[in-house]
Amino acid sequence: MRHTPRAVIILEDGTTFEGKSMGYPASTAGEVVFNTAMTGYPESLTDPSYEGQILVTTYPILGNYGVPPRGEESGVSNYYESDHIHAKAIIAQDYSWDHSHWQADRPLSQWLNEEKIPGIYGIDTRALTKHLRDKGSMLGKIIIEGSEDIPFYDPNQENLVAKTSCRAIEHHGNGKKTVVLVDCGVKHNIIRCLTRRGVKVVRVPWDYDFTSIPYDGLFISNGPGNPDMVDTTVKNLRKALEIGKPIFGICMGNQLLGKAAGAKTYKLKYGHRSHNQPVRRAGTDKCYVTSQNHGFAIDNSTLPPCWEPLFINMNDGTNEGIRHKNLPYFSAQFHPEASSGPRDTEFLFDEFISML
Repeated sequence: MRHTPRAVIILEDGTTFEGKSMGYPASTAGEVVFNTAMTGYPESLTDPSYEGQILVTTYPILGNYGVPPRGEESGVSNYYESDHIHAKAIIAQDYSWDHSHWQADRPLSQWLNEEKIPGIYGIDTRALTKHLRDKGSMLGKIIIEGSEDIPFYDPNQENLVAKTSCRAIEHHGNGKKTVVLVDCGVKHNIIRCLTRRGVKVVRVPWDYDFTSIPYDGLFISNGPGNPDMVDTTVKNLRKALEIGKPIFGICMGNQLLGKAAGAKTYKLKYGHRSHNQPVRRAGTDKCYVTSQNHGFAIDNSTLPPCWEPLFINMNDGTNEGIRHKNLPYFSAQFHPEASSGPRDTEFLFDEFISML
């Protein structure tokens, strides 16, 4: 008989949900968010954009295909989106103690214990998700049987980009063209997408003055938390806008490019985290299904006259990308690199490379 300690998640409004532990038996706290994707928990857990967050999965079962082996090539993980788990915890309705996948080398519960990340199951995730949709994303904490109570923790009150960015300059790939990648918490598949297209990637820390080095194009990565905490990057981006070389941003990169242009950002009620977010390219009738993971957005009404929306979310009308009307600057709020999720918009990397 397997012993599974009792666990409870407590939201800041006092709402509680009881379940059982299948991860590391310790308390944790963070912002509680939900993701409606059916697959991709290894990629989501290692996505730096989940730093400081407790991830609720709406798909009813977790762990059924285990986790892939560790391994990297030239400093980039083969199967994960970073070198460790960034989410504070993961919550599921049910957990499969048996897994089956030709690539798996261990169960999810073992991986969570190795990285000291709590995981709980037996939660009514439908009720929890409906509560978060109605009330908005909120702070929460998980208390495991036998562990101590802890205070709530608000990750949006600190610079999470500084926590997830690289500490020194790194080089990836080879090519005649050089792309400087500003690492705000970059997913490894972004690096893969760039190097596969034959460019040399120079990965720099979030606060590095990249205008001091030569480059053919500038890429601003995804990342966690509140874009208002990343003023140093915004100041450097404003200098880059004066240089005139191509710029492409994704997720946090979209928000930071918008702020550098003069626009404002705001926090969404419960964010977009899924594999099935429809976006329309502005000025066309073309709609794409996208992978998303963000809690903040650009306020379209604050864009300067020389900038315009590039993509619009078809569910709620929020901004999903911007572009300059005359210069080679553009960005996407969603994730063209996917991993996990649909790759319908990976062509945006080709559009960027063609500008170099």
